[in-house]
Amino acid sequence: MGPPVFAEKNGLCLALPSCERGIGDVIRVPDSPALIAGVRIESLALWPDDRGYFMELHRLTTGLVAGFPPTAQASVALSYPGTIKAFHYHFEQHDCWNPALGMFQVVLVDFRTGSRTFGKRNTIYTGHLKPWQILIPPGVGHGYKIIGGGDAMLVYLTDNVYNPKDEGRIPYNDPSINYDWETQHK
Repeated sequence: MGPPVFAEKNGLCLALPSCERGIGDVIRVPDSPALIAGVRIESLALWPDDRGYFMELHRLTTGLVAGFPPTAQASVALSYPGTIKAFHYHFEQHDCWNPALGMFQVVLVDFRTGSRTFGKRNTIYTGHLKPWQILIPPGVGHGYKIIGGGDAMLVYLTDNVYNPKDEGRIPYNDPSINYDWETQHK
């Protein structure tokens, strides 16, 4: 018998895993075999010059957001150094995260009881030093910590407009997830 389901909607059953203390698999390449099922990552091209740089985030007909409806929502979140925002999940919504400024320690946790990667945790270090786009499917808990000394900005696209009934939250320090938010390489 598996862990108790804490939420269920439209056939998606979510349960908290029982994880050992740690950060899970660190994802260093976009096509890592250790990625949680359904999570996709693409590198973003960056064109620097003597004025700064240009980076294209989305073309709605290609890439990770191909198939997002024209009613998709774009949002921006600015966070201060050391801020932790975690964990939340969705039943229906896909998030496509684009860390645009600063550095992020992105954390993903698979809450989907029917997933082959249930209970798996991924840590992804991304931001202006490694511009990656991350597609997060429904049922995968997600959050982040701002690392480094500056503010950080997350630009993200969702395939639905915000619906509070589609979102759930779990505390960043939940003992079942047991994520180690401390600096790892001291």
